[in-house]
Amino acid sequence: MVRFLLNGLEEVCAAPPPDQTVLQWLRVQRRLTGSKEGCAEGDCGACTVVLAEPEGDGLRWRPANACILMMGQLHGRLLVTVEGLADGESLHPVQAAMVAHHASQCGFCTPGFVMSLFAAFRSGESARTSEIHDCVAGNLCRCTGYRPIVDAAADALSGSRDDRFSPLATDIATRLREIAAGPALSVETDAGRFLAPRSRSHLAAALAADPGARLIAGGTDLGLDVTKRRQPQRSLVSVNAVAELKTMEERDGALVIGAAVPYADALPRLAAIDPSIGVLLRRLGSRQIRALGTIGGNIANASPIGDTPPLLLALGASVTIGSAAGERAVSLDAFFTGYRRTVLRPGEFIDRISIPLPRPGDLVQVDKISRRFDQDISAVCGALFLRREGDRIALARVAFGGMAATPARATGVEAALTGAPVSRQTFENAAQALARDFKPIDDFRASAAYRLRAAENLFERWFLAATGALEAAE
Repeated sequence: MVRFLLNGLEEVCAAPPPDQTVLQWLRVQRRLTGSKEGCAEGDCGACTVVLAEPEGDGLRWRPANACILMMGQLHGRLLVTVEGLADGESLHPVQAAMVAHHASQCGFCTPGFVMSLFAAFRSGESARTSEIHDCVAGNLCRCTGYRPIVDAAADALSGSRDDRFSPLATDIATRLREIAAGPALSVETDAGRFLAPRSRSHLAAALAADPGARLIAGGTDLGLDVTKRRQPQRSLVSVNAVAELKTMEERDGALVIGAAVPYADALPRLAAIDPSIGVLLRRLGSRQIRALGTIGGNIANASPIGDTPPLLLALGASVTIGSAAGERAVSLDAFFTGYRRTVLRPGEFIDRISIPLPRPGDLVQVDKISRRFDQDISAVCGALFLRREGDRIALARVAFGGMAATPARATGVEAALTGAPVSRQTFENAAQALARDFKPIDDFRASAAYRLRAAENLFERWFLAATGALEAAE
C-alpha cells in the first residue's frame, strides 16, 4: 500500500494501478480539483503540487507536476495541494498576495502559480526578481500577464514565513520517517505492480526477477508514455528509495553522482565546475522537473537531444552499471549504441555517474540552442573541454546533441584543436571540421542546415571563452 500525508493527514492507498497519476487520483478519487490538467506533459504548471520530505531537522519542500507523477512516488512524502494552504478562513500569505495584486484572471493557471510560490515560501527563498522568475518559469499564464504575479511573489516572499505548516513541520517529519522505517513499497494489482526497493541489492534482485520491468526515477519522460502515448505500464520499479543511488561525493579526482540524485540536488555541485553548466541545468526544465528528474534518467533515455550527455561526454564521464551479476564500468563514449539504444542489458541499471573534475586552468563551456530560453528541448547542444599547455591546446573533447542519432563526440573537431595554438584561425578550422563529423537531419525542431550553422557558430563563442573575452562580449 502507498502511504503518504495529504495536506498533513495520513492517506493510505491500498492498490493504485502502477501508472495512475497523482493528478488523476486527486481529481477523480479525492475530488480535489484545484490542480488542473493543461498540457499533461509537465510543461504548463497548472497541475503543480508540492512534495515535502525529511531533511535534517526539518523538511525539504519542492514543487512537482502532478500530471506525470505516479501514485507510487508519493510513498513516504507529504503531498500539499492548493486546497490545503488556507488556515481555516484565513488565506495563506501567498494566496493573499495574489488577491492583493490582482494576479489572477480566468484562474485556470492560478493554483499552479500559488503552489510554485508556496514551495519558494516554505524553502525560505529570497524575493529577488531573478529567483522569482526561476520559480515560476514552469508555470504558464495566457491572460493575466506575469507582472502582477511577480509583484505578488515579491510581496509574499518579503514578509514572515509563518503559515499553518510552521508548527506542524517537526511532527510531519517524524511521521514521514515512520513510514520510511516500515516495509519497502510493494503494490501488486490486476493492473500490474509498483516496487520501490531500498537497497542496491534489492533493486538488482527485483530486476533479475522481472527483467521487463521499467525503471522510474523522476518519471519526467516515462510519464508522457502514460499521458500522451497511452501506453500501459504494468511493472514499474522505482529507484527513489535506494539510498546508495542518492549519494554525491568527490572521489579520486571525480564527482560521483548516484543515478537517482535529482537535478535540483546535483545542480549546485555541477554549476561549481563552470557557470555555463548552471545555466544549462536551469534551462533543462522547470523547478518542477528538476525536483524529480535525474541525470541517470537523462542518460538512460538515450535521447539524441538530451541536455546532459554532451556535457558529460566532453568532461570524459563514465557510468557504473549494476545488476545481480555485479558491476561494470562503461565510458559514456561507448554507452550509446544507436537511436534510443544503449549497452544496458535486461536486468541492468545505471548505478552512478563518474565525472572527472577539471584542473585549474581547464576550460569548460556548454551552450544550448533552442526556440525559447526557458524549459525547451534543444535543437543543438554543444560542449567543449580544453586543456592547455602554454599557448597550445594539449587536450580537446567536444560533444554535441541534436546532430546525430545519439549524443556524440566530434572527433574531427577534436583533432583540429589538439596541438594547435589558441587562436581564432584554430577555432575556425575546427568549425569547418563539423560537416565531416556530423550529418544532421531535418525535423520539426530545426533543419539540418540550421543545426550545422548554429553548431559552427558556437566556435566563435568558444574562442571568446578560451581567450577570456566571452564575458566582455556579452
